[in-house]
Amino acid sequence: MPLVTSEQILKAAQEGGYAIGAFNVENMEMVQAAVEAAEELRAPIMLQTTSSTVRYASVEQFYANAKAMADKASVPVVMHLDHGDSFELAMQALRAGYTSIMIDGSHYSFEENIALTKRVVDAARPNAIPVEAELGKVGGKEDDLEVKDAGYTDPLEAKEFVERTGVDSLAVAIGTAHGFYSGTPKLDIDRLSEIRKVINIPLVLHGASGLSDEDVIECIKRGICKVNFATELRVAFSEGVKSVLAKNPETFDPKAYLKVGRSNVKELVKNRIKVCGCQGKY
Repeated sequence: MPLVTSEQILKAAQEGGYAIGAFNVENMEMVQAAVEAAEELRAPIMLQTTSSTVRYASVEQFYANAKAMADKASVPVVMHLDHGDSFELAMQALRAGYTSIMIDGSHYSFEENIALTKRVVDAARPNAIPVEAELGKVGGKEDDLEVKDAGYTDPLEAKEFVERTGVDSLAVAIGTAHGFYSGTPKLDIDRLSEIRKVINIPLVLHGASGLSDEDVIECIKRGICKVNFATELRVAFSEGVKSVLAKNPETFDPKAYLKVGRSNVKELVKNRIKVCGCQGKY
């Protein structure tokens, strides 16, 4: 089916008490792996590219990959810009055909974040493209994004932020971090419940790579409707490639090692879909 927007599937997840798995993809093989996994499990899925990923290629090239796979799929597929770092990039993704946009102004002041987010929301609204924003700072490093001084999302600020921007979904900071964790993460689960009480739009969990399945499931019970997975997919893909080259360093056909990386990512995506509870929804 054609690519769909995130609005429909996130609302269904919110009403159904499950979450949508959102997977960062870096190449054609990862796009294939994610969509094939979703198809096998009859699950809706979101594909994501960060700002550094699209600088490596372009929004048009990644969109074309996603569209080609979505057109053959019988489950909903969304193409989402993850951590858009400027209004200009958000508009590039919008023009290219992305069906969901994130603008990340969390590193700005509260008022500056509101102004940037509302500008993107106002631009995307005529095209009926949903916008995700972030309030509070999710720590850690992912691509060019590095946050050393993480800050938790304040529930009352979150309520004001949503009311003033009209944003469609909100990524919240409750102690997660981008990349892998150096120790055991300590999540403020009660804070998530407080945010859920005052906000009725879908909530998003960033930094899920490295969290236990139990933590992710508990966050979903408390109101998370979308869970982002990135670093662990990269590791799975890379380990597949390296395993082939370690056994046979003379391998020269890229297909020989890329397909192993693809297989690793597919199995991981299937696992994460099940953790999110969105299998069998379509």
